[in-house]
Amino acid sequence: MVRSFPSFVSIAACLLALALTAHAAHHGDHAESAAAPPPDWADVAAVEEIEVLTHDEDGALRETTIWLAVVDGEGFVRTGGSSWGQNLERDPTLVLRIEGEEFPLRAEFIEDESLRERVTETFREKYGFSDVLITPIRGSNPMIMRMLPRDS
Repeated sequence: MVRSFPSFVSIAACLLALALTAHAAHHGDHAESAAAPPPDWADVAAVEEIEVLTHDEDGALRETTIWLAVVDGEGFVRTGGSSWGQNLERDPTLVLRIEGEEFPLRAEFIEDESLRERVTETFREKYGFSDVLITPIRGSNPMIMRMLPRDS
């Protein structure tokens, strides 16, 4: 029996859709709802390490362990010339994974010097000498980003 071309295309399309769904389920599809709320920053302020999930230029998922600072009830992250920082310059959407829970957010780059100083001091207080040691690697003028809901 010979199958008609349209039937073959329909079957192929269904198989492709199933494969993509299985791939997303296996690798974690991070296309969350833009309306998802951010974490309660006061509840996570003491968490030492979190993960930031961004996408490289080729679309590959990049997961990076980073530090978090909470200033005035808002979450901040920072980086030097990292790949994940470059990803956020290209596309400010990200996911923060905090204690296993994922939050779809948007990065806002901070230029205000007084806020940058306060955030830097909060990192220094929280991480102590480790923060001093990482400065030569990260650089003295890192990108500092406020974490915002995606819909704002």
